[in-house]
Amino acid sequence: MKIQTRYNYEKTWTLTTEDELHKIIAQEVGDADTKGTLLYIKEAIKNGKELRVGSCKFRMNK
Repeated sequence: MKIQTRYNYEKTWTLTTEDELHKIIAQEVGDADTKGTLLYIKEAIKNGKELRVGSCKFRMNK
Protein backbone atom coordinates (compact mmCIF):
# COMPACT_ATOMS: atom_id res chain seq x y z
CA MET A 1 0.00 0.00 0.00
CA LYS A 2 1.38 3.39 -1.01
CA ILE A 3 0.62 6.23 1.38
CA GLN A 4 0.66 9.97 0.78
CA THR A 5 1.21 12.54 3.53
CA ARG A 6 0.56 16.25 3.87
CA TYR A 7 1.30 18.61 6.75
CA ASN A 8 -1.09 21.47 7.59
CA TYR A 9 1.21 24.05 6.00
CA GLU A 10 1.63 22.08 2.73
CA LYS A 11 -0.66 22.32 -0.28
CA THR A 12 0.37 19.14 -2.11
CA TRP A 13 0.39 15.49 -1.11
CA THR A 14 3.73 13.64 -1.01
CA LEU A 15 4.28 9.93 -1.63
CA THR A 16 6.02 8.67 1.51
CA THR A 17 8.17 5.59 2.14
CA GLU A 18 7.68 3.21 5.08
CA ASP A 19 10.78 4.55 6.88
CA GLU A 20 9.62 8.14 6.47
CA LEU A 21 6.20 7.19 7.80
CA HIS A 22 7.76 5.80 10.98
CA LYS A 23 9.74 9.04 11.45
CA ILE A 24 6.65 11.20 10.91
CA ILE A 25 4.59 9.16 13.36
CA ALA A 26 7.38 9.27 15.96
CA GLN A 27 7.52 13.07 15.62
CA GLU A 28 3.75 13.47 15.89
CA VAL A 29 2.90 11.03 18.71
CA GLY A 30 6.15 10.95 20.66
CA ASP A 31 7.03 7.70 22.39
CA ALA A 32 3.93 5.75 21.33
CA ASP A 33 4.26 2.53 19.34
CA THR A 34 4.99 3.67 15.77
CA LYS A 35 4.41 0.23 14.21
CA GLY A 36 1.01 -0.11 15.85
CA THR A 37 0.05 3.43 14.89
CA LEU A 38 1.08 2.78 11.27
CA LEU A 39 -1.04 -0.39 11.19
CA TYR A 40 -4.00 1.61 12.50
CA ILE A 41 -3.45 4.31 9.85
CA LYS A 42 -3.28 1.71 7.07
CA GLU A 43 -6.51 0.09 8.26
CA ALA A 44 -8.30 3.43 8.57
CA ILE A 45 -7.32 4.80 5.13
CA LYS A 46 -7.80 1.66 3.05
CA ASN A 47 -11.39 2.68 2.25
CA GLY A 48 -10.31 6.00 0.77
CA LYS A 49 -10.57 8.09 3.93
CA GLU A 50 -8.02 10.62 5.15
CA LEU A 51 -6.67 10.43 8.68
CA ARG A 52 -4.99 13.18 10.69
CA VAL A 53 -2.31 12.40 13.27
CA GLY A 54 -1.10 15.58 14.91
CA SER A 55 -0.38 18.08 12.15
CA CYS A 56 -0.02 15.47 9.38
CA LYS A 57 -2.72 13.91 7.19
CA PHE A 58 -2.44 10.44 5.66
CA ARG A 59 -4.27 8.91 2.68
CA MET A 60 -3.85 6.12 0.14
CA ASN A 61 -2.07 7.02 -3.07
CA LYS A 62 -4.60 7.96 -5.73
